[in-house]
Amino acid sequence: MKKNLILIGGGHAHMTALENISRFVEKGYKVTVIGPSFYHYYSGMGPGMLGGTYTPSDIRFATRDVVCKQGGLFVKDYVTRIDPAAKTVQTAGGQSLAYDVLSVNAGSYVSMQDVPENAENIYPVKPIEKLMEAAEKLKILFKRKKAVVTIVGGGPSSAEVAGNIWQLAKQIKQNMPEIKILAGNRFMARFPESVRCRVSSILKTRGIRIFENGYVEKVTAESVLMASGESLSTDFTFLASGVKPSKIFEASGLPVGPDKGMLVNRYLQSVKYPDIFGGGDCISFKDRPLDKVGVYAVRQNPVLLNNLFAQLEGTPLQGFNPGPEYLLIFNLGANHGVLKKRGIVFSGKPAFWIKDYIDTKFMKKFQAIEKTL
Repeated sequence: MKKNLILIGGGHAHMTALENISRFVEKGYKVTVIGPSFYHYYSGMGPGMLGGTYTPSDIRFATRDVVCKQGGLFVKDYVTRIDPAAKTVQTAGGQSLAYDVLSVNAGSYVSMQDVPENAENIYPVKPIEKLMEAAEKLKILFKRKKAVVTIVGGGPSSAEVAGNIWQLAKQIKQNMPEIKILAGNRFMARFPESVRCRVSSILKTRGIRIFENGYVEKVTAESVLMASGESLSTDFTFLASGVKPSKIFEASGLPVGPDKGMLVNRYLQSVKYPDIFGGGDCISFKDRPLDKVGVYAVRQNPVLLNNLFAQLEGTPLQGFNPGPEYLLIFNLGANHGVLKKRGIVFSGKPAFWIKDYIDTKFMKKFQAIEKTL
């Protein structure tokens, strides 16, 4: 019987595995990819799509087409549970799929807890494709009135979303919104002062207000209630209060790390179930905590590809080395960015140009796979 390889998610850590599905098929393995969308959107370019710098087609990878054209099976669905004893995965659509080797790149999410159901003006910053919908609504809103747009959260996602909302409004050329970032007690708290000051300066120059006077208690369609009891009115709200790994692992009883991501060893392999691997935001690397940034997912690509083959074929596994400090660039809209690499920090258009070049090159590399199949 053929061995079954299942990939959950078509994210950054699975890109090289997706590119090589034909190799698995040629060796006699059955490959199934399960994902919630026919496309995967690159999160690093998401804020730029919100601001209008990029179109949706610029930042997406045609997961289903790449899978099917290489002889794999694509299942459009959500995985709700993994049964490591039976070696099956269950989906929201009621399917139960058996695996011999499983790899999970299910990404992360922003909690919408305590947010009113069906609130049409409250959006999380993930999944990225929701930003397309938000952008269209904001265009209508900015043409209609001078709106208040609130971003809940004090990290880089808040900064990038705020800057690109400002860019979107400038393009509409009608009513400029009041943009507020509710940043808890300190904006960009985990970053060096040299980075924090540059980001704050660019945003404040545009009239974007940054509040560092406490945390948000509750969000409704019309207001944001602070823990202090103060209520702030809002017309449109983005939630950027930090990402959390997929809930699949806790629901499945798999070992998880402090952040509830699947706990993996240096082979990117579950510490308890050797036939389960994972990468990207949804894992917790046992050797050391890793930031939830795409660069680690990209660095995990060749290791995951090697180890999926190795586990199927009984050959030695390869260890993952997170590598040196990564290049960090924030897109703050209007072709401005802030760059940090080791001791080098600078801001302005050159920082954005570097990010744009790297991101565009990355996407074109993987989009080229679609055209060559």
